[in-house]
Amino acid sequence: MRSNTRRTVAAALVSALAVTALAACGTSSSGDGKPDKTAPGAPADASAPLDPNTKVTLTIDCMPPAAKAAELKEWKEDVEAFKKIYPNVTIDGRSTPGQCLEPPRFTAMLKAKSQPDVFYTYFTDLKQVLDNSGAEDISAYVTPKSVPALDTIDKNVMNVLKQDGKLYGLPTSNYTMGLLINRKLFTQAGLNPDTPPRTWDEVRAAAKKIAALGNGTAGFGEYSVENTGGWHYTATLYGMGGDVVGADGKAAFNNPTGRQIVENLKAMRWEDDSMGKTQLLKWGDLQKQMASDKLGMFLAAPDDITYMVQQLGAKYDNFGMGPLPGGASTLFGGNSYMIKKGSSPDKVKAAIAWLNFKTLTVGKGQFDFARSKADGLPVGLPQPAFFVGAAKEQSDALKAASATMPVANFKSFLDNPVPPKAEPAKAQEVYKVLDKVMSGVLTNKGADPAQLLGDAEKAVNQVLANQ
Repeated sequence: MRSNTRRTVAAALVSALAVTALAACGTSSSGDGKPDKTAPGAPADASAPLDPNTKVTLTIDCMPPAAKAAELKEWKEDVEAFKKIYPNVTIDGRSTPGQCLEPPRFTAMLKAKSQPDVFYTYFTDLKQVLDNSGAEDISAYVTPKSVPALDTIDKNVMNVLKQDGKLYGLPTSNYTMGLLINRKLFTQAGLNPDTPPRTWDEVRAAAKKIAALGNGTAGFGEYSVENTGGWHYTATLYGMGGDVVGADGKAAFNNPTGRQIVENLKAMRWEDDSMGKTQLLKWGDLQKQMASDKLGMFLAAPDDITYMVQQLGAKYDNFGMGPLPGGASTLFGGNSYMIKKGSSPDKVKAAIAWLNFKTLTVGKGQFDFARSKADGLPVGLPQPAFFVGAAKEQSDALKAASATMPVANFKSFLDNPVPPKAEPAKAQEVYKVLDKVMSGVLTNKGADPAQLLGDAEKAVNQVLANQ
């Protein structure tokens, strides 16, 4: 699940988690209200890039709304630049207020078959999309010819978009979670903001010192509603080497490691009083606390910082990040675009050409860092981070040259990479159950961690049995 756009884990997702598709986006993949009769089957030359003479119209969601003036300006510039290469492709962008994807709307859209030709998804959405026959298999179309950077995209990211060896989407962003800190509060508490805590014992000790500053300051914050509590429980468990769902497809968190997490939160909340009095928090609440210098730490993805600066008036230099405590693995997620099932081969090719230009080419589209800096947009966050090898080095160099924030504040996060691990099966339904564990222990001093986890185990196994 991910942060803002990434994450409606947080709704999700966020993340989140975090990126909306509207049910009004049309009912046909042709964009003109008529069925796309040329759709079935990939042509023999599927791997060949789109012929520039091809005439096709693409409906695409998640175009920036007017309220995001700089992002919309860049979208329009990219459309114009793309049309110089493919003059006969019309990009019909659709924007929505708020998140690009809101789960209830997304589900309704899939069931109504009303998604646009190119539709925005979270990494956790693949099963739901395929259960509703929503996305085209684009395996034959995505090659180093159509996506030159293909071999430099992290395989962990690409595998999330595959099922049974078939590819159903292309990534637009990804994130891994870490420990987000308020550098001002760390300094005031006598802590070194350049070395954030790496273990939960260190987190607990640092939280006590920050909470001791008084004036309503909390040392550590946590979510517990709207699926975000379960999302963070999962992230914490991953960091400690555990699993939410085991290889046997059953709940795997009701064990000593899983209980340790709940017991530690209970101690921080009720013994240390380092988590503040206000609980039942969701995505957006912890960001407000940290932006106003009332919170020292919480688990997050890097783009939470952008939200706090752009929406809450905070300053970039007040934040830093370290790796996820424990360091065994870290929950990762992100966003992608999929192409509507039944789209014609030309439409699929045009969509891949657009996504390659806009989201997958170093120095262009979303990776035109010099342009982003000139437009007043943030440059320097350690995400998207799906390039590896030479492409990563090139992208990092371009990013550093146009950085609008102190990238050294992320040094601990970047210098101590934690292996990424995908979200569990039926993530949102599982997170909803685990919310009860988090809310229970954070609002009830007498809560029994073993009972909370036992009840959650039974409920999650029921969810997983209905796959």
